[in-house]
Amino acid sequence: MIAIVDYGIGNLRSIEKAFEAVGAPVIRSDRPEDIRAADKVALPGVGAFGACIDEIRRRGLETPILEAIREGKPFLGVCVGMQLLFESSEELGRHDGLGVLPGSVRHFRDACAAAQYRKSLENPLKIPHMGWNTVTPQRKDPLLRGLPPEPYFYFVHSYAAAPAAASDTLAHCRHGVAFPAIVRRNNVYGVQFHPEKSQANGLRILRNFAESAARLT
Repeated sequence: MIAIVDYGIGNLRSIEKAFEAVGAPVIRSDRPEDIRAADKVALPGVGAFGACIDEIRRRGLETPILEAIREGKPFLGVCVGMQLLFESSEELGRHDGLGVLPGSVRHFRDACAAAQYRKSLENPLKIPHMGWNTVTPQRKDPLLRGLPPEPYFYFVHSYAAAPAAASDTLAHCRHGVAFPAIVRRNNVYGVQFHPEKSQANGLRILRNFAESAARLT
């Protein structure tokens, strides 16, 4: 059973339906006991980092999330859910994240060199990064099984993760600069794009996650 963490923010029903579409047993819940009982956990998210992490903590969900990760359960963070895995974010002030992955979350204008960010008539950098873009894997992984070499996914975000460890980046995307599109450390995955909006490629990601063994290899 996959538990989708319901903290009242995000496209919860959309990702629930996407998991159902690939035949995955899934429950959407805000109860710590359901997260503890699940075999796998998914953490979705849209909107502001600070509002999301504050609501997770207000509802007492941070502890069961971290317990699931420490126990080695396959874990998937989606969009802001991926960003929450990092130590901090600079979105609308500084906010502490879950601290599972070392690194921070920064606005594209800070991640890009000034010359790349500076708007020009020839090639303005549009923020938010919105729409379809290719993802380039850095290595083979069970989550990427069955995907083309550079699959397209759907993105909507103005902030990007900056991992402290390059090895945590499983695949990158480019928008002004290269940024992590998929991260992985042990049993923890994060995707910056929206698999539930990414048609066949997104469903393949969710199917691969749903079919993963108790301990990913």
